[in-house]
Amino acid sequence: MKRIFILFLVAIFLVNCKNETQSNADFNPAFVHSVYIWLKDPGSAEDRAAFESSMETFMDNSLYAKTKFLGTPPKATREIVDDSYTYNLIVTFASAEDQDKYQKEEAHLRFIEESEHLWEKVLIYDAIGLEED
Repeated sequence: MKRIFILFLVAIFLVNCKNETQSNADFNPAFVHSVYIWLKDPGSAEDRAAFESSMETFMDNSLYAKTKFLGTPPKATREIVDDSYTYNLIVTFASAEDQDKYQKEEAHLRFIEESEHLWEKVLIYDAIGLEED
């Protein structure tokens, strides 16, 4: 029984390592778009479900976004960590030009139209990858 449990743990570890490698391989550092969103009523299950549904549709249909990550803040254990936001969206693009196209694409505009009434604040941080010598 102990041997089966150990094999089970090893299998879970290997699957997680494989998934981590795949997600890192998909990350495109050319242009990173980090969006922090504060919902008006973060405690509302209905608002969260509506937001997440609209976000999922958007991410499934974006023509330009490469990496597509949506997360929530973990409880901060250090003063320097800001955990006041409700959601964090990180999308990457092959270029700044693709990010410009994304801003005007139907999937992105539809998401904003469907969800903007749910948020009170949005902060965006864009970054481009450092060129390798």
